[in-house]
Amino acid sequence: MTFDEAQRYVLALIDETRSRTSMGLDRMRALLGELGDPQCAYPTLHVGGTSGKGSTATMLAAALAASGKRTGLHTKPHLHSMTERACIDGSSISRQRFAALLESMLPAMKNVSESYGPPTYYETLLALAFLHFARETVDVAVIEVGLGGRLDGTNVIVPQVAAITSVGYDHTDVLGDTIEAIAFEKAGIAKPGVPLVVAVDRPEALAVIEAHAMQTGAPIVRVSEVTAVDVHEGEERRFDVVTPRGRYAIALSVFGAFQRRNACTAIAALEVLEEPLRPAVADVERGLAHVVIPGRMEIVPGEPTVVLDIAHNEEKAAHLAVALRERFAQRKMRALVAVGEGKDAAAILDALAPVVASFVVTSFSAAGRTPVAPERLAALARRHGLPVCSVEDPLKAFALAMDRCAPADVLVVTGSTFVVAAVRDHVLAPPKPVYG
Repeated sequence: MTFDEAQRYVLALIDETRSRTSMGLDRMRALLGELGDPQCAYPTLHVGGTSGKGSTATMLAAALAASGKRTGLHTKPHLHSMTERACIDGSSISRQRFAALLESMLPAMKNVSESYGPPTYYETLLALAFLHFARETVDVAVIEVGLGGRLDGTNVIVPQVAAITSVGYDHTDVLGDTIEAIAFEKAGIAKPGVPLVVAVDRPEALAVIEAHAMQTGAPIVRVSEVTAVDVHEGEERRFDVVTPRGRYAIALSVFGAFQRRNACTAIAALEVLEEPLRPAVADVERGLAHVVIPGRMEIVPGEPTVVLDIAHNEEKAAHLAVALRERFAQRKMRALVAVGEGKDAAAILDALAPVVASFVVTSFSAAGRTPVAPERLAALARRHGLPVCSVEDPLKAFALAMDRCAPADVLVVTGSTFVVAAVRDHVLAPPKPVYG
């Protein structure tokens, strides 16, 4: 099987309706059982939350790798290739290895299909990542929750530590339309005796998570109680994190107060690990200094400056707006936005409108995903009284947005993984390793 054949096979599994209505763990457990339960071959860390979980997971993996541990990392969504969902020590699985592993999985997938129906796109990529980590004998793996937590395919693992970064409105059609309902789904990753590190600041969400953790028997670690941040004046990317165990001098390549909070969450999670997994302070500092998170507050230098950020829900867009104010307070900012169906496009635009001077709205093309029509986005954006232009093709939209910027302006590309990926592919080389 070639990589192109493997990719076509996996893409053919995309069925959003089936994926969202068949959520559960029975099929995932059956598939992994057929594969020899590779997820049990190494210790894991489990990271959930509405926003920040991918960044936090990447920081955890970077710190562990810096300590000399061979470290697996599974995150989603990917930007350019599904190989990005199975990384070891910062590098994605090779295309050849991806194809070979998938081909080896086909008999197991066929056996599972007879009793449970075919594994979904997400389940297949997750199982492949678990198998890759086992075959490559990693020392530890960091696993990001895909959707929710309680019924997410990743919840088959029994980790050394679990973390919940935040709770906000996203995937309300699946997780529920109240913060309490969403928090309950996120809290489902709690396991008896496994420390649950919580950075959630919404009182109503925190109450649900703590009640569920207590019932489950998961010790709670509140990030706000075990970490404090000392920001270096005039240097938003350099700060100290102070914990009962010591002081960490952190320098991040990404900016924003929410990334400082993600770093605190990662450090709090690392500190509850037992020896020999727990990294030394110097390892954490070195690991986080080398973190690169493509498409997350990623700056493309030039005139105008371009910022790429996958803010595809209200909470992420609000964090983005705060970070832009912090980093570019004296500069005019403009936005290029596309949004996928099922997302709260109005809330995303509402969060961005106070910090931008104009919008260009666009679309994208992606297998199994439907964009919000640019005309609808334009109507939502016009409610804010800002100039709005609608262009169907994302690269033509990007060219127009760049033309409308002055050299000193900042253009932020956001709202969807797919528009960020399209623009990133256009202006930058393929993603480098996420750390190391």
